[in-house]
Amino acid sequence: MKITLVKSLIGSKKDQIATAHALGLKKIGDTTTQPDNPQTKGKVAKIIHLVEVSEA
Repeated sequence: MKITLVKSLIGSKKDQIATAHALGLKKIGDTTTQPDNPQTKGKVAKIIHLVEVSEA
């Protein structure tokens, strides 16, 4: 799955920022490709309001 950060992490909770960093997302526009598994889906669910997800 392809994950892109579309909203700023400023003002987000610390655990949401840590989740975004764990996925490799630091700045708006950063994109990463992650495996489509339950662990990744759980991380994305935590920050779904900040990211855009598409199938790679």
